[in-house]
Amino acid sequence: MLLYGKNSVFERLKTNPKTIRKILLQDNFNVPRIEKLIKTNNIPVERLSSSQLANLKHAKDLQGIMARVDRFGYIPFDDLLNKPKNEQLTLIFLDRINDPHNLGVIIRTAACFGGFGVIIPKFEACEVNETVLHVASGGENYAPVSIVANLSNAVIKAKKSGYWIVGAVVSEEAGDIGKVSLPFPLGLVLGSEGGGIRYGLEKHLDIKAHIPMQGARLSFNVNMACAIFCHEICKQKTHLHPRDASGENEANKNEEQGK
Repeated sequence: MLLYGKNSVFERLKTNPKTIRKILLQDNFNVPRIEKLIKTNNIPVERLSSSQLANLKHAKDLQGIMARVDRFGYIPFDDLLNKPKNEQLTLIFLDRINDPHNLGVIIRTAACFGGFGVIIPKFEACEVNETVLHVASGGENYAPVSIVANLSNAVIKAKKSGYWIVGAVVSEEAGDIGKVSLPFPLGLVLGSEGGGIRYGLEKHLDIKAHIPMQGARLSFNVNMACAIFCHEICKQKTHLHPRDASGENEANKNEEQGK
């Protein structure tokens, strides 16, 4: 794969340089912090003219640097579920996100907030490609991404592992995300850009929440909705004592499942 853009290559150099096979620089490229990391990690470098670089990758934002890297490494879903309680991530399940720009922004958002993992379906959705990595701007190094054959089955498996599932829906009948008390550990389901959450997934939601809007009766782009939900999730999570919260939620869930 080709990784391009200063931030994307810089973050990869900092966090996972072993995945970089070669760096391609425009002949007048001069960014000391990047060149120092390239030298420190003994990565082969080739200098090219701007036209030569552009011929390798037709994109607007090459910024004079590209890296040939290993194919993107997805994290096994079970690895996300089996983390110790004090390291549990909030899981973001993406239902049929087909725009690579949206997926890239969501990965970047998850990385910025911290404590999130992203799960995408193998079919009817965008996988992590070169555009996604560029838009993520290095976020893929900080937010694990898993790919699953069936998203509904993954949600069910998460619920059996003790996760509560909240879905972002466009309905005022759902709870206001700013007023809903969120239980943890938590999974967030975000629907496709046009169709929302499929019924097969929606029926597994424990909580339905919406973003209140006082303006035009439109809907937020999925990556903007993701950022708003992640902000609220982080805010509520920091106000909970992890030990008390996990114990209370586990007891509540066991009681609910016993009904």
